Order: sequence, then C-alpha cells, then structure tokens
Amino acid sequence: MGFIQNTPEDRRQMLAAIGVGRIEDLFADIPESVRLKRPLNIPPPLSEVELQRHMMKLAERNTGGASAPIFLGAGYYDHFVPAVVDHLSMRSEFYTAYTPYQPEASQGTLQSIFEYQTLICELTGLPVSNASMYDGASAMAEAALLARGHTGRDEIVVSRAVHPEYRATLATYLHYSGGRIVEVPAVGGMTDGAALAKSLTPKTAALIVQYPNFFGSVEDLAAYAKAAHSVGALFAVVANPVALGLLNRPGDCGVDIVCGEGQPLGNYLWYGGPGFGFFAVREALLRRIPGRLVGQTKDLDGKRAFVLTLQTREQHIRREKATSNICTNQALMALRATIFLSTVGPSGLKQMAALCLQKAHFLADRVAALKGWTLPNKNTPFFHEFVAKPPIPPGPLNERLLAKGYIGGYDLGRAYPELAGHVLFCVTEKRSKDEIDGFVSALAEASA
Repeated sequence: MGFIQNTPEDRRQMLAAIGVGRIEDLFADIPESVRLKRPLNIPPPLSEVELQRHMMKLAERNTGGASAPIFLGAGYYDHFVPAVVDHLSMRSEFYTAYTPYQPEASQGTLQSIFEYQTLICELTGLPVSNASMYDGASAMAEAALLARGHTGRDEIVVSRAVHPEYRATLATYLHYSGGRIVEVPAVGGMTDGAALAKSLTPKTAALIVQYPNFFGSVEDLAAYAKAAHSVGALFAVVANPVALGLLNRPGDCGVDIVCGEGQPLGNYLWYGGPGFGFFAVREALLRRIPGRLVGQTKDLDGKRAFVLTLQTREQHIRREKATSNICTNQALMALRATIFLSTVGPSGLKQMAALCLQKAHFLADRVAALKGWTLPNKNTPFFHEFVAKPPIPPGPLNERLLAKGYIGGYDLGRAYPELAGHVLFCVTEKRSKDEIDGFVSALAEASA
C-alpha cells in the first residue's frame, strides 16, 4: 500500500507501550522557546489526481536533457542509453537483489558481476577488476590507499588536471591517516611534465593522472608510467570509459591501477547520481583491491558456478586486515554498464567514442571562429571536452544560453582561480549537427 494510516487508537497503544502519555512528551528535552506553537503552514491535502498534476507542473520548471541540448560535462555525461538497458535492469530479480552472501541462491547476480569484471578488464587492459565501487571519486581515493599499503610509502603525487572533486575526496580520505598529497600544476591543459618529474621521489607511493584529463586533453601515459616506476611508485589513472573505446588502453601503457566513473556506460545523468566506480589492477595487486571480487568455479556436479572469491572489506574479515571499508558495489548501476557494453560491443563503443571526438572538434572549430572567443589549448589533443574563453564571464553567458534553450559549459573559475573567465564545453555522440549549429548561433548572440 502506498500509505498506511495510524488511527488514534493505534497511536494510543504505541504511546502506552513506551510509557508516554502524549506525543508532545517525546520532545520534552527540546526547550519550549524553540518549539513551534502552531500547526505547520502547509496546504490542505490533495487528491491523487490533483497531486500528480501539481508535481508535473513543478517538474516542468526544471530544464534538463529531455528539454534542452546539454553541452556540459565535467565528470557526468549525456550519452545515449539503449532501451534494452532499462528493460533488463528493471526486472525484479535485478533491481530487488541485495549482496550475494549465499552463492547457491545468488548465481544470477554473481554471474552478472563476473561478466561486468570481464568487460572492465577488456576495456582497461588490466587482468583483474573488482565488483565496482561507489563512484569515480572514491575509487581514485581507494587507489591511493592501495598504493600506500603496497609500497609502504605515504606520499601521493596527483596532477591538478585531475577532476577537482576527485582531488577533494582524496584529501578527505587522507586527512587523518598521515598521507601527504603533492599536486603537480597543469600548463596549457596538460600536466606539467617537468614539474611532475621533480615531484616524484623515493617517498612517492603513487602518481595519479586523468585520461583524458579534466580539461579534455589526452595525457601521455607511457611517459608518466616510466617516470613513476623509476622511483618505485605505482601509476594510477582515472579514465573515461567511453574514451577507452578509441584511445590506447591504460593497461597497455604500463599503468598499474585504472579507476573512474562508470556513469557514461548505460546510466543517465540522474540529476548527478547514482553512478558507480570501476577499479582494475595488475595481478600483483590482486589481494589489495578494495571491495569484493567474483570468481568462477565448478559445483559438486562439475557445472559452472560463481562465488565471492575475495572479500577484503571489514564486513567480511577482521577489521585490522581489511583493505577498505567500502560496503557496497553499486551492483545495479554496474549491471546497466554490463548490459550496455554487451549491447554496443567493441565496434559500437569505438564508433560512439569517434563521434564524440569528431563532434567536439567540429564545435571547437566553430567556437574558435566566433568574434572575441579564444581556445587557449587549441594545439593540445583532446577527446570530447575543450576549454574556451568567451568575451563575457561564464556565469552571464550560461544564463543567456539557458534562456535560449541550451545548457552551457562548466565555469572553470569555480575550481581553478587561474582560469577565471574560461568555460569547459563537452560534446557527446547525442548532439546533432542542428543542435551544434544552433548552439554556436546562441553563443554568438549571448556573448555579443
């Protein structure tokens, strides 16, 4: 039932059971001076039809991907989601399932996670994947914890071209554990290679960069892997999973840990969540991965079966031996990614990434031709995001764009004071030529 009414008699019996005469007596510890002495100022009840109509009117006041083309990225992306993803993931055996503690009763869930792990391994080029994590930010922080535990070192070197919210999450994770963070500046939309080389020392546990980075630029992973390994540090990369359909796989470039946000794989924007974090490592780090890992085995009859092979979290083993206190693995979101990747396949993902690349460069060329606009990183290779400097501040620009029916870019001055006045645009495969043409016209008018 959608609503269960407690009658006065129900309330009397519940109060009597706990030895209280009135509901007000439950708030005796709250001073009289701060209590509300009148009924709440809320409208009278509505019928179900009236309430639905009211909620629809409220929803229509929002501007989102269904009503306006989105040119905003910065970590969450408006990609196409095939109908089969919704259809299969909303089956009751999936969306009501919980942690598969009993493998004999959870074979379907365990198999879907095993298939997910396999796909992540193929995508990243690394041999081991866990069963997914909370999100991309916590996955990156867990990569840092893994590196500290593996190397016995406390220093984490991270590029400022890594998502600012990911870096803030990393700082939160390390705040009370004695870890030290060294940030490497970004120059021209790329990690400063010279500064990075100076930052790596025998105290470094891990080097972390993003691929493509927060500004959309494609970093040289092989060179950074060599630099990190030269001082005995691990190399961790925060990767865009869609870009991996086109770019070299991190595992093929010497990367030890690949993590990131899986939202682009079959998950909507959802007003900013939920998504899921993916996490893959080299085999030498297998027993240090956070969360859990599903393995394949055979049952007593010799049939294919699945089990939770590793459970290195504090709910399963002694707390002092746990590698992480991650308590769930966002299985439903990871399932959507599994269905999505199985549906589009390698060629479909490559085509999707190629469209993102081509359309982003098409928009960048058009923006560069606008009066008063500049592209400070125009000579830097980028994927589907790029930095632009408009002739007016990003705030008023985005307000004018919204009034014209477009969701504009990310104001980089929010996280990078040195880039005040710059905006980060994103183009995915969903944006049509008509939408891009209209957006360019809106940019010209809004910035005039």
